[in-house]
Amino acid sequence: MKTKALITLFWSLILGTISISAQIPAYYSSVEFTQEGNALKDDLSTLIIDTHTTLIPYTSSSTDTWDVIHESDLDVTIPNNVILFYGYDDTDNVSINDRTRAISAQSSGSCTGYWNREHVFAKSLANPSLVTNSAGAGTDVHNLRAADCQMNSRRNNNYFKDGSGDSFLDGDFYPGDEFKGDVARIIMYMYLRYPTQCEPTNIGVGSTSYSNDADMPNIFLEWNEEDPVSEFERNRNDVIFSYQGNRNPFIDNPYLATLIWNGPNAVDSWGLLSSSDLDFQTVFIHPTIVQDYVYVEGLEVSKDTTKIYNQLGQVLEFELEGNRIDVSKFSKGMYLMSIQQKNQSKLFKFLVY
Repeated sequence: MKTKALITLFWSLILGTISISAQIPAYYSSVEFTQEGNALKDDLSTLIIDTHTTLIPYTSSSTDTWDVIHESDLDVTIPNNVILFYGYDDTDNVSINDRTRAISAQSSGSCTGYWNREHVFAKSLANPSLVTNSAGAGTDVHNLRAADCQMNSRRNNNYFKDGSGDSFLDGDFYPGDEFKGDVARIIMYMYLRYPTQCEPTNIGVGSTSYSNDADMPNIFLEWNEEDPVSEFERNRNDVIFSYQGNRNPFIDNPYLATLIWNGPNAVDSWGLLSSSDLDFQTVFIHPTIVQDYVYVEGLEVSKDTTKIYNQLGQVLEFELEGNRIDVSKFSKGMYLMSIQQKNQSKLFKFLVY
């Protein structure tokens, strides 16, 4: 029975790896991906504006943002719960930092122990400010995340800053290692969807040296690469797409941000947009179901070009000797390995059992 289960997981692994880089989704058929910089940014902006066909009301007796978030932010590991943005601990009896909570604990005025809707691009930092009394930029669910009510108040309208570990407020706000990539991709989406109203430099601190027009803070490009897209984000993008009609392109492929604003090479989810003299067709890892060592074949690897992520998107430390990676101390489960060379990257999956 154990062997059969491993074989099933193996084929799921193979099929999942193939699907990552199969083709560019039909949604993007109008976009010319030979472009970079502002030309590509403008094409994607036009697409997500034109396909945003349904504006969701903030609160309504009909389908509203609450209804969408009940579905989009669902915690698949705990029935009838939502994932709380910026949260990190469900075991310390402190509600403000909870990571998950029952949908039924939706705030209707009370705050402690309840969750509400966090505007990731803070309402007052947009120009003009985002409003919720009519459907529009302030009710775009791509920008709304379930959050503990008190945590939402703590973040308030503080700028995002760099940091490490769990979320914290120290003059400005660090969203936490688990959520920093989510933040970056939401801010990028809001900039393209509302180009003059939601400029990233109005919400992120630090240098803008990567982008030619100095319009994207470096931290967002770094977070986009450091915290890869999770299955939760992908599912959330699909759910919101089914309601609003448009998608967040940077969840579908984080490498789009690299093409537009430069900076660190994010993963090319489609495996088609990154360009290099390196032939990644000859690069592979083995075994993909493993207890102790994973071997990389086809190129010389280093800790600078290789990263391993767990299912929460956290970067893991590992021992490397030649082309052999020691995973013997990893917990059982599925992992992603990202290998980058020049301007190209490739994702591999492996299972530790």
